[in-house]
Amino acid sequence: MARLTGSAGIIEGMTQLDVLYRYGVPPTEASMLALARVREVYGVRGLLFDEAQKTVRVEYDATRLNEATIHQLLRRAGVDITENVTLFTIPEPVEAAAAPAAK
Repeated sequence: MARLTGSAGIIEGMTQLDVLYRYGVPPTEASMLALARVREVYGVRGLLFDEAQKTVRVEYDATRLNEATIHQLLRRAGVDITENVTLFTIPEPVEAAAAPAAK
C-alpha cells in the first residue's frame, strides 16, 4: 500500500521507472492533445520531450503499469516511435585476476 510520508511527499511502495523512446516525425497538435490525456493515466508520473534529440521520456509507476502499456499509450496518442533507447547498460562482470603462482 502506498503512503505519503514527510513533507517531501515521498510515496512508499512505488517502483518508479523511466523509459526513453526515439520518435521519427514530431508530434502533431492532435498528438500533443492526446498526450495530455496520457498524463492523466493513473501511474504515469511525467512526460518529457527533447525536440533536439527527438526523444520522449516517460516516468511511470511500475507497480501500476509496464513498459509495453506505456509504448501502447504513446502509439495510440499518435507518437511515431522508432526505437526504445537504452538508458543504461549493465556492466560486464569483472573476472578476478588470477593470483600469481607461488615460486
